[in-house]
Amino acid sequence: MPEFKGRTLLLVSTNYAPEHAGIGPYATQIAEHWAAADGGGAEVHVLAGMPHYPSWRLDPAYKGVWRIEERRAGVRVHRRRHTVPPRQTALKRALFEASILAHGLVAAPRVRPDAVVAQMPSLAGGVIGARIAARHKVPYVPIVQDLMGAAAAQSGIRGGDRAAAAAGAVEAYALKRATLVGVIHESFVDKVAAMGVDRGRIRLVPNWSHVASPSRPREETRARLGWGREQTVVLHSGNMGLKQGLEVLVEAARLDPSVRIVLMGDGNQREHLRDLAADVPNLEFAPPADDADFPDVLAAADVLAVTQRASVLDMSIPSKLTSYFAAGRPVVASVAAEGGTAQEVLRSEAGLLVEPEDPGAFLKAVRALAQDPGAAAELGGRGPAYVAAHLSREAGLSRISALLSEALDTAAEAVDPEGSDVWGVPRT
Repeated sequence: MPEFKGRTLLLVSTNYAPEHAGIGPYATQIAEHWAAADGGGAEVHVLAGMPHYPSWRLDPAYKGVWRIEERRAGVRVHRRRHTVPPRQTALKRALFEASILAHGLVAAPRVRPDAVVAQMPSLAGGVIGARIAARHKVPYVPIVQDLMGAAAAQSGIRGGDRAAAAAGAVEAYALKRATLVGVIHESFVDKVAAMGVDRGRIRLVPNWSHVASPSRPREETRARLGWGREQTVVLHSGNMGLKQGLEVLVEAARLDPSVRIVLMGDGNQREHLRDLAADVPNLEFAPPADDADFPDVLAAADVLAVTQRASVLDMSIPSKLTSYFAAGRPVVASVAAEGGTAQEVLRSEAGLLVEPEDPGAFLKAVRALAQDPGAAAELGGRGPAYVAAHLSREAGLSRISALLSEALDTAAEAVDPEGSDVWGVPRT
């Protein structure tokens, strides 16, 4: 295990606890791990935004707060206010990123870090991390969870093409200034290399399952939630955004009233989906489960759903997928076969793939699992085994720590050439 005792580390992540979905839990666990004695015992600072995800509404506890420093589990969290657009357009997304960038650069934490790590796809986070590292001439390591340029091009948001070009340019700026670049899936390697990053500086650091295993009997949780013993329950957990294309689940529920479909979470498409499902009694909206209850709610479902629009060829891996695998229930993925989500489902052998935006195909897969409980149990059982072998928290945090340790070693061995932004990386 790398030793970071005596080091000062800065993590730049727009999303952080108490956010419980998306990138926030990963950023939180990384920072808390580095601050803990068994994870290095470093002095860890996080430059974060105000909690707002996945609802895209400011957490009421932070109303009126401009800047604040918090102490959470041994980590010093420096929060800076930014815009929170309840509806996504290219312009509003640009203003969101610009507000994070401006406030983060003007009021950066007053610390001298030994290394800076940034979580992307936040464009602002990538640039802030690169500039702070350059100012102090220390290693800079972005971790690519997704690429905003590709996401903007496929999002369906008005002005997406222009936004994609601008986002891609900013991403290239941030990534080319990195000492090393971490990517969560091998499918990102070509895209990052195409931006001008030497393949020799790219490292694979897959995400992990950040939730505990289920602890209560399924029947007990189902009874508490009002799910009938003989009822087939399909659960989607997480962000309700444009990219997810959750209309396919609304239409699937409309086609088969005997299947109960539950959308658990929040997002900027929640009200649109509520309106669409106003006449669908077997589709239920549920608030996000508490962290302690979340694994048991997932395990209580018969099928766990992950969906994306047909136009989305997404190389990222939704954080929900690692949680799904840990729950031990079969996954039905309504996604493009070439994307990262499909590849991970196939690799785990813990679910079925169907064509995206095809409610009939989705229902066919659900019915097949309902009619063959043995096959469903076999598929679901492969998820926890896959987590144990490849997606454990210990393995994931160890990979991230090894990446940071390598970057520190690289910087220590390098000679800072004239005109460089960071050790060994020329300004372009």
